[in-house]
Amino acid sequence: MTGRAARTGAVPVVRTTPRASTTRSTPRAVPRPELRLVPGAVAARPRRRAVSALRHRRAPFVLLVVALLVCTTLGLLILNTAIAVDSLKATQLRAENAERAQEVQRLEQQVVTARTPGEIARAAVDAGLVPAGDAAYLVIEPDGGSVLRGTPAPAEGGDADAEAGD
Repeated sequence: MTGRAARTGAVPVVRTTPRASTTRSTPRAVPRPELRLVPGAVAARPRRRAVSALRHRRAPFVLLVVALLVCTTLGLLILNTAIAVDSLKATQLRAENAERAQEVQRLEQQVVTARTPGEIARAAVDAGLVPAGDAAYLVIEPDGGSVLRGTPAPAEGGDADAEAGD
């Protein structure tokens, strides 16, 4: 029943003759059948079977989705743990690198201070060396001969050290 027929209490009329329509090119020749609800027909059992069968068909899919979610979560957990371990190693390596850079800087500073003339003279005296006196030079002439320039003199204090060493 339509809303208007239900409010007024009128019984709807079923037409068996086709209506003239402006939108259709050919009118209907066959009347529409009247549909009625048949009392006493129970369709609940087949529906229950269909719903339970549908549930049973969905169960593997649901289990598959749950398994995929669990595997993805575990994979992300393992990946996150591996990244954290690598990050910790990288931090330790950076700290070791900084310590070694400080050691290199300290050693370079020692080399710079050891190259000063005063430090070199002190190390030579500690090693038992004495300062050299005036030097003489041999000059080789073009004809193959040699000429001595300057007067050679022994180093001062060399004899005392040589006698003490014997």
